[in-house]
Amino acid sequence: MEAWSAPHVPTLSPAAGQVLVHDTALAELLPIAPESGEARMYVCGITPYDATHLGHANTYVAFDLLHRVLLDAGLRVCYTQNVTDIDDPLLERAEATGVDWRDLAQGQVNLFAADMTALRVLPPRDYVGAVEAIPVVVDLIESLKLTGAIYQVDDPQYPDWYFEVRRAPGFGRLSKLTDDEAVAVFAERGGDPERPGKRDPLDCLVWRLERPGEPAWESRLGRGRPGWHIECTAIALQHLGADFDIQGGGSDLIFPHHEMCAAEGAMATRQPFAKVYAHAGMVGLDGEKMSKSKGNLVLVSKLRGDGVDPMAIRLGLLARHYRSDWEWTDQALTGAIGRLDSWRAAVGRGAAAPAGPVIAALRDALRTDLDAPAALAVVDGWAATDGDDPAAPAALAEAIDALLGVALAG
Repeated sequence: MEAWSAPHVPTLSPAAGQVLVHDTALAELLPIAPESGEARMYVCGITPYDATHLGHANTYVAFDLLHRVLLDAGLRVCYTQNVTDIDDPLLERAEATGVDWRDLAQGQVNLFAADMTALRVLPPRDYVGAVEAIPVVVDLIESLKLTGAIYQVDDPQYPDWYFEVRRAPGFGRLSKLTDDEAVAVFAERGGDPERPGKRDPLDCLVWRLERPGEPAWESRLGRGRPGWHIECTAIALQHLGADFDIQGGGSDLIFPHHEMCAAEGAMATRQPFAKVYAHAGMVGLDGEKMSKSKGNLVLVSKLRGDGVDPMAIRLGLLARHYRSDWEWTDQALTGAIGRLDSWRAAVGRGAAAPAGPVIAALRDALRTDLDAPAALAVVDGWAATDGDDPAAPAALAEAIDALLGVALAG
């Protein structure tokens, strides 16, 4: 699967420094400092329907910010993202709308790519759909079978394949939920804790055998399709290897998705799945989390269609710390538009306050757990200050583009 085109990223003068990111498992800041000089990052992609709402955009802009900060720190970034282009929610939406599931998925993938391009999000190096990854998924399941952690439920009609989560070292360390809490969240987020024949309510589906009317693929496991969690585990291990640097996504993926991926990966490789688990907060609307199930969505494409500058949308997202839960409002958008106008006016001046100290402060804020609100405040202060350095406006425009992904030309 091809990703969207990459925007140009200006190269700034090098500056030493360490990038620190909050790790959900340990609840502390950890350095991203691979000895190889290459940071390996996996961010879970969309299930392609209702793309791209601002909850999606908040996550991908947050990890785009991390991508840019890592590049600025002199690291190469090996970035992988999946697309869950076969799963129950997609099939349910296709049936409800009367659209072929393949057409629905492709149309939404195209829309997502257009939105990411408009928001100047750097594309992943490896952009992999679940369907194209089926051979890799099957290989991983077969490998896990050798550990004894894969079994079939005792169901004469649909003996689906499951992963026995309790066999995995460290299971539960990421989410830190009690068993009762985990079962409740599992049921809420696509799990099947009450399925008869499972060894544990939290065991997760890895291969669903064919049902009438559903798409399915031939495999050594029987004709069927992959489960959600094993898809990401297989893609990440294939393209990044074990113990990669950053597993990212929205905070709603902590459990069960990232917990299950970590368990499967650790069981398969006998190494940690990832070093750092980083999570973006949830975006709400009218007092509730913005979600496809509730239908309370603000779509990037709708905002763009209404004439909103994508750079204002990006600034609206960056105005909250990436780990925060917050609410999108008309006032948030109005404030972002005003900020964009102010910054563009400042870089359009013939001279301004020196750029060096501002760029250094930007880097300090962003390298400390992506403190975008602090970075925005730094630029606000510079924009409101007079100066006589004729090189400063262009230098700041390049730094804002490189570090924050906000293009001020236009």
